[in-house]
Amino acid sequence: MSYNEQIIYYSKNPFNKFKMKDFSVSHFEENELCWDSLTIFLKIENDIVKDWSFTGDTAIITTACASLLWETIIWTNLKECLNWDYNYIEEILWEKVSERRKKASVLALLTTRNAVHKYLKDWKIDEFENLF
Repeated sequence: MSYNEQIIYYSKNPFNKFKMKDFSVSHFEENELCWDSLTIFLKIENDIVKDWSFTGDTAIITTACASLLWETIIWTNLKECLNWDYNYIEEILWEKVSERRKKASVLALLTTRNAVHKYLKDWKIDEFENLF
């Protein structure tokens, strides 16, 4: 599947785009560059991500990257999630994202990292710049 086919497929078929019931933590972020807004919901047990979902008004690239992130984040340790950055998004996409779409591609990851910070009560807040 080519990069464009992958983006289109995952943006049209986001299996995890819903408000999860019984979530452990949620977090909201916006990308002021394109006005995407995203809320993620994490179910966590013993510092392991057991489930992950999202809602929001998102562009194609944001939706696709959120869907791909869901496929890889389940059963991941929270500390590992905090180490992921834009390079991780490139890995799961198998392609570099254009400069114009980089922030959109990491919005779900940024929102996830800040939800993890909230859950851990470490009082940290990541910004887009922390992912590049």
